[in-house]
Amino acid sequence: MNAGTPGWLATPAPTAGAAPDATRMDTVELLVHDLDAMSAFYRDAVTLDILDESGATTTLGRAGLPIMVLRQQKDLPGRDRNGAGLYHTAIVFEDERRLATTLASMAQRAGALYEGSADHLVSEAFYFHDPEGNGLELYRDRPRAEWTHNPDGSVRMGTLPLDPNAFLGRWFDPDAADAGPSAAIGHVHLQVGDIPTARRFFVDALGFDVTFEMDSALFLSAGGYHHHIGANTWQSAGAGPRAASLGLGDVRLALPTRDDVESLADRLRFHGIAGADDGRALRFSDPWGTRLVASPDAD
Repeated sequence: MNAGTPGWLATPAPTAGAAPDATRMDTVELLVHDLDAMSAFYRDAVTLDILDESGATTTLGRAGLPIMVLRQQKDLPGRDRNGAGLYHTAIVFEDERRLATTLASMAQRAGALYEGSADHLVSEAFYFHDPEGNGLELYRDRPRAEWTHNPDGSVRMGTLPLDPNAFLGRWFDPDAADAGPSAAIGHVHLQVGDIPTARRFFVDALGFDVTFEMDSALFLSAGGYHHHIGANTWQSAGAGPRAASLGLGDVRLALPTRDDVESLADRLRFHGIAGADDGRALRFSDPWGTRLVASPDAD
């Protein structure tokens, strides 16, 4: 069962796509080799709480809201950096202060894993990878009232310089007490083999709206968000089906109601996409074998 949408996430706006406007991203599962080291990284550096430890699985999040699920699979080969799968998991923070708290922790405990930063107009983002090479974005959204739109109605995004030291100097407060969930999965960015196939799957079958598209990347959302899912071919053009490996296990979607899950199952059947629905969650895969799970959001 999902933990429910955090109240601080932006209120969705009505959009034309078949995906419900209140769709949000749920947890991301990673298949890992060293469960202890990866759990320590996401706890100590990323500042998530350990919510559950059960056998070979650790669930981390904030104030009861799951964000990451780490599942140990020691016998799997390493992830293929040029194959389909995960580009990065993006954790969104409630505000600049909470993001700065985690950014300072990353600088102190995992500075060598830093990859860069950018002001995307709708958000401020800092990029890392985890100890097993999985991409990680930490970001905060600007209020929707500050977003601007292109003539076609799409959200205007960009990539401008963002100085992490200046951000920390302005927003980090070592004496500030953090309260509330304050973080969630904001979006998931995937590596795919080609964009037209990704468009047919995520837009035509799943019903997401296109917020930005180019030859090598596609950004998709529900409810007018800048993007819930990204898909690119920057390292994976021409990639075929995924082989079993470490890295991304599954991507989970929280839909508003059980009826919405059943509607998605109907759309998948119409498009000839296999799915398995056990009454609690609908499981299916993208054209490259990345697993997705859709279930009703909690009340």
